[in-house]
Amino acid sequence: MGQDLRSPPIPFKPGGPRCIALVGPFQSGKTTLLEAILARTGSIPKAGTVEAGTTVGDASAEARAHKMGVGLTSVTTSFMGDHYTFIDCPGSVEFVQDMRAALPAVDAAVVVCEADERKLPQLQLILRELEDLGIPRFLFLNKIDRAHKRVRETLATLQPASRVPLVLRQIPIWNGDLVAGFVDLALERAFVYREHKASEVVALDGGNLDREKEARFSMLEKLADHDDALMEQLLDDIVPPADAIFDDLARELREGVICPVLIGSAIRENGVLRLMKALRHEAPDVRATAKRLGVASGDALAYIFKTSHLQHGGKLSYARVLQGRIEDGAMIVASTGEGARVSGIFSLTPTSEKRSSAEAGDAIALGKLDPVKTGDMFAVGKAAPEILHFGEPLSPVLAVALASIDRKDDVKLGQALQRLTEEDPSLTAVNDPQSQGVVLWGQGEMHLRVAMERLRDRFGINVKSHPPAIGYRETIRKPITQRGRHKKQSGGHGQFGDVVLEIGPQSRGEGFAFREKVVGGAVPRNYIPAVEEGVIDGLTRGPLGFPVVDVRVTLTDGSYHSVDSSDQAFRTAARIGVSEALPQCQPVLLEPIHAVEIVCPSEATAKVNAILSGRRGQILGFDTREGWTGWDVVRAQLPEAEIGDLIVELRSATAGAGSFTRSFDHMAEVNGRTADQIVAAHRVAA
Repeated sequence: MGQDLRSPPIPFKPGGPRCIALVGPFQSGKTTLLEAILARTGSIPKAGTVEAGTTVGDASAEARAHKMGVGLTSVTTSFMGDHYTFIDCPGSVEFVQDMRAALPAVDAAVVVCEADERKLPQLQLILRELEDLGIPRFLFLNKIDRAHKRVRETLATLQPASRVPLVLRQIPIWNGDLVAGFVDLALERAFVYREHKASEVVALDGGNLDREKEARFSMLEKLADHDDALMEQLLDDIVPPADAIFDDLARELREGVICPVLIGSAIRENGVLRLMKALRHEAPDVRATAKRLGVASGDALAYIFKTSHLQHGGKLSYARVLQGRIEDGAMIVASTGEGARVSGIFSLTPTSEKRSSAEAGDAIALGKLDPVKTGDMFAVGKAAPEILHFGEPLSPVLAVALASIDRKDDVKLGQALQRLTEEDPSLTAVNDPQSQGVVLWGQGEMHLRVAMERLRDRFGINVKSHPPAIGYRETIRKPITQRGRHKKQSGGHGQFGDVVLEIGPQSRGEGFAFREKVVGGAVPRNYIPAVEEGVIDGLTRGPLGFPVVDVRVTLTDGSYHSVDSSDQAFRTAARIGVSEALPQCQPVLLEPIHAVEIVCPSEATAKVNAILSGRRGQILGFDTREGWTGWDVVRAQLPEAEIGDLIVELRSATAGAGSFTRSFDHMAEVNGRTADQIVAAHRVAA
């Protein structure tokens, strides 16, 4: 019997507008549910569809083109006198950063899923994010009209994804193989669905009554695990008061010890009003959210959950006001200590009205707050708010090298990438010294494709892309002594430099070393730095076409001319000596090897091992993932050249849930046919 965790008997009364995240696996119906909510609450005259491209959510050109969520949609509506902002989060794991940025701002989440075992790993990833942040959550079992299993069988299938009990709040009413309505287990009332209308109350009798009693008792048993008084009533066959049951449902949801499960069909707008009423009576408010975030009372405070750069240079910061009042024109200070003035407050309703102020609980868009970015807090006043940390940034898993097609767009490309990475911190743009271009890192193939589409459509920059260069190197196996001589006479002062170099291999990873053992002033000391520079010049491209590493070079002898010798002459002589020596030193190709750690559902581990073996990987072992039931961690060493599109194959094998991290480990020799192919391909590309 569990401990009685009930709070003092003070009725729960939400204060101010509430903010709810719609989250769930890819194509579970989140955008369709948002559309149904907006239609049922009167914010739009009729629900649009994803297929027709008429939804309020997923309204960007990229989302419409790909028929999938590629960014957050935030919209405010009213229901029974209360205001709600719904944040529709992308379901694809490639765009999960948007969800992670939004979650700290919300009071509760609705996890939209369906009876599909293949999406169970994705569901577990999402529930784990919510659990770790302590966010109360409902599970909305969507597409109930297409279900092929009984709802309690489906619940048993989904339960492993959640660390807390999934508590069924409704059971379907079946008419043959079709779902005709539902029974609310808390209300003990039956409803029949009506197409795009509110459900109709019907008599609860016959087989539906028997099923309701059994399912209701199961619900009460789970609630009683955290309420000793309710447990005693069940043991004594005493019917608990309806008010006490609703209090338990609301309290245990807010305390995060249960996850209530509601059913419906978003496309038919079935179950939507029941969901809204559950949110109205049971979801916490902004006061609880501020407490969860550890916000100290004081100045007006807000959290930035999204940043958007507009096509013509404007910037919008989407914020949730956590306490106090923010007025248009107010001076704010960000967590970084930088100040700015609010320049426009806009509602998140479909019509985006301008407003003069925002209160605690409101979700709004703010104009021209240049110092703040996604994830920042800001306050009205002089004291900078504390920086809140919500987990490490996602590690990038796929990269593409970019270059503007029109060279005059090079500066614009850099500025546009800076804006894109500010909007989406899971994108990273780095300058690649090897290719002298830009490499864009992201979370997958679609993530990078959408980024390039935004460069084109929003910023007017057309780019060409190709796989990034692999960090191949070469080294030598055999030592040699080589003279390098540069002599040129062209009238007036000539050029003369003469060096003798001992060139030999170093142990792997020791890098480059230069020494000098010149005696008798054969090479004057003031020219020795120029000799070292010339040696380095000669090592930048070896006989195989790659930079040369792990080499020691010793200057042992040489000669000079009192008039014609110079720094440049000795630098050239040293470069000539190295270039002529390297082909005689048995050059060998090196490739970078990375330590890779893959997380995947246990049923996919064998597939992952096969993928790694097929990519010349060395599997070091695997173990269960700590704290994750049904997941494994696979560790391996993999050539950098084989990591390029690993994430594409990995996600295909793991129903979109697998991912990996990597770090450079060492350089390894490549021989035989593989080395010949790499060298030949490099020469063609050059």
